[in-house]
Amino acid sequence: MTRTGIAALALLLTSCAEKSLALPTDPIDRAATCAVVTAVEARAATPDVNAVLPFEAQGRILHFALLGGSESGSFSNERAVAVNERMAAVQDKVIDGKWQDLVPACREAFPAASKAQASLPDNARAAQLGCDELGEFINKAMARQSVEYGNELGEYVEFNRIIDSKIGGTSRKQTEERRKALATIVQAGQPVAVMRQCIERFG
Repeated sequence: MTRTGIAALALLLTSCAEKSLALPTDPIDRAATCAVVTAVEARAATPDVNAVLPFEAQGRILHFALLGGSESGSFSNERAVAVNERMAAVQDKVIDGKWQDLVPACREAFPAASKAQASLPDNARAAQLGCDELGEFINKAMARQSVEYGNELGEYVEFNRIIDSKIGGTSRKQTEERRKALATIVQAGQPVAVMRQCIERFG
């Protein structure tokens, strides 16, 4: 979600939401709803409604697109994009309702999003591929926010350069291996915490 979109969520601070909410049964809508809930929660916790959200908060929001794209066990970029696009459609409903009631529901629906600590897969190759894919995904997803998060994204670019030199280029066979590795690593914890582990282990 862009800075403008998240800033709009600040309207909740002056609203008196009365509508009860429930998580959608559709997996794309469910992930999109929890992404918006997470964005609203992060914005509500930021005293200055015009301030840029912390990088980790942006990562928590982005996590739901990653999780939504990984439900089959092999990451689908199309599904992740669909989650991101649906966020705009469900945003108003969440803001106008009792979004706080959805916080525990989202934690239950997406336990990986609320893990206290990140833990990389034991298999070194799977971890390397997953880390590489995760870093690239975050950079592409947040490209428009490179001014606000240039230091963090620059660190990921450097990490991807290093890890690529270790694991080599992407063959057709490796493409599916990478999709599965990304689907696995998004379950390891919140993206920024996972990338911190990746850099410490492989960077």
